[in-house]
Amino acid sequence: MPNVVRRPRSALRRPVTVAVAAVLLLVVAFLAAAALVPFAPATASTATYRAPTASAPELQFPDYGATAVEAEGFPQSLTTSGDRQQRSIASISKIVTALVVLEQEPLPVGEQGPSVRFTPAMEALYAEYAAQDGEVAPLPTDRRMSEYRVLQVTLMESANNYAGSLALWAFGSMDAYREAAGDWLDDHGLDDTTIVEPTGLDARNRSTATDLVDLGKLALAEPVVKEIVGTASVTIPGVGEIENSNKLLGMDGVEGIKTGTLDEAGACLLFAATYERGGRPVTVIGAMLGGEDHDALDADVRRLLHSVADDFHVVTLTNEGQTFGTYAAPWQDEVDATASRAASVLVWGSTTVTAKTTLEPVTLGTAGERVGRVRFAVEHHDPVTVPLQLDRAIEDPGVWWRWANPFRGVEFDPAAATG
Repeated sequence: MPNVVRRPRSALRRPVTVAVAAVLLLVVAFLAAAALVPFAPATASTATYRAPTASAPELQFPDYGATAVEAEGFPQSLTTSGDRQQRSIASISKIVTALVVLEQEPLPVGEQGPSVRFTPAMEALYAEYAAQDGEVAPLPTDRRMSEYRVLQVTLMESANNYAGSLALWAFGSMDAYREAAGDWLDDHGLDDTTIVEPTGLDARNRSTATDLVDLGKLALAEPVVKEIVGTASVTIPGVGEIENSNKLLGMDGVEGIKTGTLDEAGACLLFAATYERGGRPVTVIGAMLGGEDHDALDADVRRLLHSVADDFHVVTLTNEGQTFGTYAAPWQDEVDATASRAASVLVWGSTTVTAKTTLEPVTLGTAGERVGRVRFAVEHHDPVTVPLQLDRAIEDPGVWWRWANPFRGVEFDPAAATG
């Protein structure tokens, strides 16, 4: 009978123990890896943006002459009607005179400035302009008046002898004034404007409606002129009470600028009006030339201003909390990327708006955390950028989810790789 060699039981259990230990180590390693391997960023997708719409403006222009109107700061609003040729501008010329004189003899706001002494040549202008049926005003008895007071009578009363006196006082002669006015027009790009004398009684003082809109901007940018043309009435020592020739002043937001009347020009008005739109003041500047009379022209100006003002509107680009994208993680519902604040712009007329959304890579995040931005491109407006934030947290799902869903959502997802 052959001999049977028996191994010790400990020797039989050793391979089993090693195998079990190895399996346990593999399980532990697997669980550790499943619990510790970092997730890939959540899947990000952007939402479709629906741009706001606005209708094209319908302005109420007159059917005569030439008209131009523009809302300051809204260059796309410049709109014209009628012809675009040079027309006689009558006493609107006095705005050029005032601006040219103030460039030569600057006058700080709130000050009367130097004294203007009326010479015999200036005194003679009264009879000269009166003979042409031009507006004139008496001179003070002492033949002296401050520069500011002379400007008031020139621009408010539209007194031609005062406008002529300003030109002679500042430049010494009408020829010198004419040369200075030409240089000033060139310097300010008013290429379609011609000034041959300071009053506007000469029909050769000509401009286009669009050039006059630019002139209106320059007038309002000069504080002294803006103050004077916006004054309804004032008492001038030695002259008496004078009233602004602009009868629209104070109506429908009108704050100036200058009337003009001449047989060759008809009734003319360079005007400005300010409205509150979208929480901010908006100034509309316009010129209307060739009216039959000032009553009819004033009514046409009011209709035009109403139509311009009605075409301002606030465009809402986004509301606070509006969704512009989503993040999707395997362990929870989608989390939205939302606008952190509301944004709107004031526009005039029809405006095109587009939006570009940029989402940053996000794996885990807290509610309110910034995760990107949306940039709005607004036609005729500076771009607007709004930060995006998570509307709720993307939280770590915890070890139990990781173990139950091994390697889902990690940098390399086996489930995703196998389809």
